[in-house]
Amino acid sequence: MADKEKKKSPKRSATVFGYPVSIFFIVVNEFCERFSYYGMRAILVLYFKNFLRWDENFSTTIYHTFAAFCYLTPILGAIIADSWLGKFKTIIYLSIVYALGQVILAVSSIHDITDGNKDGEPDNMAVHIALSMVGLLLIALGTGGIKPCVAAFGGDQFNEDQEKQRGSFFSIFYLSINAGSLLSTIITPILKAQTCGIHTQQDCYPLAFGVPAALMVVALIVFILGSGMYNKTAPSGNILVKVCKCIFFAAQERVFRTFSKSPKREHGWRG
Repeated sequence: MADKEKKKSPKRSATVFGYPVSIFFIVVNEFCERFSYYGMRAILVLYFKNFLRWDENFSTTIYHTFAAFCYLTPILGAIIADSWLGKFKTIIYLSIVYALGQVILAVSSIHDITDGNKDGEPDNMAVHIALSMVGLLLIALGTGGIKPCVAAFGGDQFNEDQEKQRGSFFSIFYLSINAGSLLSTIITPILKAQTCGIHTQQDCYPLAFGVPAALMVVALIVFILGSGMYNKTAPSGNILVKVCKCIFFAAQERVFRTFSKSPKREHGWRG
């Protein structure tokens, strides 16, 4: 099928210091994606309380619901990658969803879009809430969906004789995660503290959410730029789905054998 990725042993790609060039695109992608996610999350509760005017308890509830959903969607991402699309296409498609969610969230924080009377207060808060929830839903689907794919896809770039480099790659990979997370949690609150607006000057949530959105777009572009260098493996079937099928068929077989071994009653006329 045309949609199937090439199923062959990893090709020998160009290397730098013994590492495939393709992994540098993956590391930069991960740095930008983590900056995008943690930068957005660093000011999310403040956005709920100060912009959407939610109270402390409700803001905390929505925040933790969002975080929980981000850790639930990796299951879906793994199933999609292993069963249908493969890791490369899953990362591409869900990164588009992710970037779209970040952009929508940034737009939702622009108070001027519903400030018809120019008093600095949104006239229709429901619009901002709806956009925010749609944005967060797409972000949760995107960030969780690509989570099980990116590191594994990076490991696919190495040949069997590059075990040492593969081990070092994961150290570099997780360093990029922590670097992006650290920088974003420092920079994003600083951006939020700036003032901006067309009619009135307020805390600049559009800038604070806009920079993470831009970084997610950069992450997607960088990943696509490395497309021609990647080793892409075809989906091999999700192990979780296979286990569930095995359990189902085992239970079905057990029930069948139980009923087939049950004693049959003999019916006849007694003379």
